[in-house]
Amino acid sequence: MGKRSGAAGKVTPTVYVSVDVEADGPIPGPYSMVALGAVVAGWHDADGFRRSGNVESAGFYRELRPVSDAWVPEALAVSGLDRAALLADGTEPGVAMRELTHWLEQARSGPDGRRYRPVMVGYPAVYDWQFLHWYLVRFTGSSPFGHSGCLDVKTLYAARAGVPFAGIGKRSMPGELLPDLPHTHHALDDAREQAVLFANLMEWEGPALSG
Repeated sequence: MGKRSGAAGKVTPTVYVSVDVEADGPIPGPYSMVALGAVVAGWHDADGFRRSGNVESAGFYRELRPVSDAWVPEALAVSGLDRAALLADGTEPGVAMRELTHWLEQARSGPDGRRYRPVMVGYPAVYDWQFLHWYLVRFTGSSPFGHSGCLDVKTLYAARAGVPFAGIGKRSMPGELLPDLPHTHHALDDAREQAVLFANLMEWEGPALSG
């Protein structure tokens, strides 16, 4: 897939940004994003896809102060973060979103010096995207990703593998796609793992050719 190309005039250079969100409930507003990790997964233009070479060293990470009094203990427990510590020391959401926007502006500069349009990559994107988009619009007024700039890794796998979406999980994917990185529920660790999975999938020959 990395070698495919199209008409240069019709291709918008894209930078894929792997994002992982940890939250203390099911939806933003009534509940809060408590941590966010982001890392560049790769760049895509008319010449194909190129994965990032520094996924394990670079990235963006913030722990955020909650925006409401409501929280689900079981949801917060997934991240292992302490609510009292977040209330006392978490980054103010407006500050965190402005810092993320600045980081994304830098990430738009590709390795070739061109400007790339950012697209958020998530697994699954629907959960992380709702928090990311709500926070960016609520606290900065807009999102660098626009209103629809997200790509779901599970959907991409279903399309590439030719399998039904329902029931897809990492255990159902071929071993060669899976990253040799831990899934810790630390937002930056998981964003890095997700970035490698996405890059592996973008370069995958597909089930018919990979055997």
